[in-house]
Amino acid sequence: MNQQSPDRLKRELGVGGATLMGLGSIVGTGVFVSVGIAAGIAGPAVILAIALAAIVATCNAFSSAQLAANHPISGGTYEYGYEYLRPSMGFTAGWMFLCAKSASAATAALGFAGYLLLLVGGDASWLVPLAVLGVVVLTGVVLSGIRRSNWTNIAIVSITLAGLAYFVVGGTPTLFAGGADNLVPFFTSPEAPDASPWSTVLHATALMFVAYTGYGRIATLGEEVRNPKVVIPRAIVLTVIVVTVLYMAVSVVAVAVLGAEQLGAAAEGDAAPLQVAAQALTSPAIGFVVSVAAITAMLGVLLNLILGLSRVMLAMGRRGDMPAATATLNAAHTTPVVAVAVTGAIILGLTLIGDVRTTWSFSAFTVLIYYALTNLSALQLSAKERIYHPIFPIGGLIGCLFLAFWVEPVIWGTGLALIAVGLVWHVVAQRLARRDGRGEAA
Repeated sequence: MNQQSPDRLKRELGVGGATLMGLGSIVGTGVFVSVGIAAGIAGPAVILAIALAAIVATCNAFSSAQLAANHPISGGTYEYGYEYLRPSMGFTAGWMFLCAKSASAATAALGFAGYLLLLVGGDASWLVPLAVLGVVVLTGVVLSGIRRSNWTNIAIVSITLAGLAYFVVGGTPTLFAGGADNLVPFFTSPEAPDASPWSTVLHATALMFVAYTGYGRIATLGEEVRNPKVVIPRAIVLTVIVVTVLYMAVSVVAVAVLGAEQLGAAAEGDAAPLQVAAQALTSPAIGFVVSVAAITAMLGVLLNLILGLSRVMLAMGRRGDMPAATATLNAAHTTPVVAVAVTGAIILGLTLIGDVRTTWSFSAFTVLIYYALTNLSALQLSAKERIYHPIFPIGGLIGCLFLAFWVEPVIWGTGLALIAVGLVWHVVAQRLARRDGRGEAA
């Protein structure tokens, strides 16, 4: 593909920048919020849920990596579905991505506000207004272009990783001094003590899976990565390895320090479970450090989700699945301005719900459907295009479809209804697009 094509974005990211984009997308709600939610569901077995989610995520990572290497264009699985499956499946992937990640972005915005209020001692009534402010500011950053967004992300991720490292180091003495008692009995659910242990673990696994999925942001930025066949696979795999190690360490310390029940209650109450755990430690200023790290993490996730969502919307606009205006680039060809603005508005609307558990659970179902289609697309790669063994997309496909229905029935029922609504919109949008000379052949 011609890098200078007038309707394409510039390639400016290398392995380091792409990996940090992935880390910025992942290390946020997953470790600072959803670990608490999942601990309330599965108890200490949240550690096992994180490991199981990592296995499914690794399969998906390999599928995403080889698809992005062979088809390096903005849009991720939306484009892969069109290329390797059917237009309706490509659309469904894009639609699910928009639904899932808009909900994740709203969760990140609310998490940012929750940690900020705990840090400054503010009133809970400010939760939603502060979350909305975060969405507005970071939408403005993304509108300024990928290079400025990248530098902002590097600063955010550096602070976040340093804060989490301090939390793990500061909490380790408590773990060995008796905190391990909070890890037994291992299979006990604070939220549903009479439920089957495996049902709670699988529910928690479905929620924790979402906490890994930021690596897909690297694929959706495929049009802006240099030498994509080399950079994208390396950045995705490196991102998953770093995050898995980090999640395991943080979850063990958090459960040992606070206990699964209190950790889950903190996630439900103020969306700031790790900060509550940090307050139980004696390391100097650890509560402050964790709060700052959490605030930067949530902002990093929000920044990267606005980037990824706007790029998928850009791709959908090019094919006629979204209004033509969403495919409009700025004069420097660094930002799809209308897509970014619309993305920010959607996230802002979901933020007004103000319920972290609901937005995260909805994100879990929709993102699992999205990655099921990613793996299905990867299975269509020819032997020449394939980079990794087919066992990875097979495992990822089975894992995603299996986990998708372990969230609350009302959530996956809503998700299925949204798929139906989306497919109706797809038919209408394509008819309108063909009148304008766009559409599935574009």
